[in-house]
Amino acid sequence: MPPSEPDPLEESPLESLPVYDGVLLKVRRDRVALPDGSVSVREYITHPGAVVVVAVLPDGRLLFERQFRYPLRRAFLELPAGKIDAGEELLACARRELREETGYEAGAWQYLGVMHPCIGYSDERIEIFLARDLTHVGDALDAGEFLEILTFSADEAVRAVMEGVITDAKTVTALFRALPELGLGISPVPA
Repeated sequence: MPPSEPDPLEESPLESLPVYDGVLLKVRRDRVALPDGSVSVREYITHPGAVVVVAVLPDGRLLFERQFRYPLRRAFLELPAGKIDAGEELLACARRELREETGYEAGAWQYLGVMHPCIGYSDERIEIFLARDLTHVGDALDAGEFLEILTFSADEAVRAVMEGVITDAKTVTALFRALPELGLGISPVPA
């Protein structure tokens, strides 16, 4: 469909009301006009956005974090990631999060794209970066942030996804977006 034509599936907001205003998340309830002219309600979370970093060590291994995630009451394996601060440039956020969480700085950065992790109930976007030429300078974790740093080869990481060990959506998406840049093609099945 050409960009100048209206999308026949578009829903138009009629009214938007705040429901909850938290530290990180905000919930809104909108009345919307549906494509057939009827009216419905949409509730959703607004989020400031985030970055995720596929960080490649000099030996080709990837940096991962093991971090407890309270909503699911367990630890997850994830790529380094974090929230974009108000007014912060995307690359600056990626650099900051990599340094704070893993203690590494990167000499080379590549933007890989964006993902939308929960399109049914949030406007969150996560910007994906590939970081190379890493140098360890020491971590600077935020207060109240606890995590373990692990490394996996790209093949080990793909296998962990396929075996259900890595289930975090941003990590799965970023890993598979990075595979062609890592020289591994895009096949989800390791050799």
